[in-house]
Amino acid sequence: MAAASRERLWGVAAGLGAGALWGLVFLAPKLSPEASPLLLTAGRYLAYGVIAAVLIAPRWRRLAPLIDVRAWRALVWLSLAGNLVYFAFLVVAVHLAGVAASALIVGMVPVVVALWGLRDRNGPPLSRTAPPIALAALAVGLIGWRALGQGTAGGPTGAQALIGLACAFGALASWTAYAVGNSRWMARLTQVSPHDWSLLTGVVTGGLALVLAVPAVMTSPVLDAEAWARLAGVCLGVALLASIIGNALWNQASRRLPLTMLGQMIVFETVFAFLYGYVLERRAPAAVEIVAIVLMIVSVVWCVRAHGVAHAVEETPH
Repeated sequence: MAAASRERLWGVAAGLGAGALWGLVFLAPKLSPEASPLLLTAGRYLAYGVIAAVLIAPRWRRLAPLIDVRAWRALVWLSLAGNLVYFAFLVVAVHLAGVAASALIVGMVPVVVALWGLRDRNGPPLSRTAPPIALAALAVGLIGWRALGQGTAGGPTGAQALIGLACAFGALASWTAYAVGNSRWMARLTQVSPHDWSLLTGVVTGGLALVLAVPAVMTSPVLDAEAWARLAGVCLGVALLASIIGNALWNQASRRLPLTMLGQMIVFETVFAFLYGYVLERRAPAAVEIVAIVLMIVSVVWCVRAHGVAHAVEETPH
């Protein structure tokens, strides 16, 4: 029991850290507004691939025999779903619908993943997980309602906003597929460490980004030296913090937590995305936003307790 509780605690801490770093991703399109979605996506994941290749090189001979053809195929589709496709959708969504709407929709990932995870045999019953899941959905809704209610002068047209919202839902679907699939594969490949799995994902993503770089550069608007330098800084920063360190932390959480509980951890990405937005906008959160953040934290704690009860029931001798 004590060992299982410690594992769960470390899993929650890793999930929180991943969310804190992934929240930075929502700011990338705002920090490099001149770059097209394709160029920003290719640049970020080329940097991710190079860093991952350098870090994994010393262990390549030991790791290569552990990855069969099925695992390599999984790495390709996970790299597409969780990185390239997700981020391309997100960049368009942030540009056209704004950080608030994008964070709101992507913030529904915990609800979708947690509902998906109820099919697992080791998952707790719906009666225990439904209240914290509902609380998380309410918190995301409150934050989104407050943010979307503000409005901005000179914002996108209705058609542009609609395209942005559609892209945000595309990001939601893509990230949900990644979260579920990645958790499944982490459970299968116990001989591969979470950090090495993250680096392998980075190498594959970098290879795919290299292919994407050609049309990205060809269709990119003309950028001056300052814009290129800003793009390079954003790509390197997001690759190191969000892709390398954030993904490694997430894989630690994936190995230590059941899927229904893992979904709750993604909610931290939404919380930090809004916190970073407050810093960028140089303002304090409104009362309703503070309430929503508290609700999210309560939701996670509640979910931890629900899984603790379920685990205790499973281990009680008959």
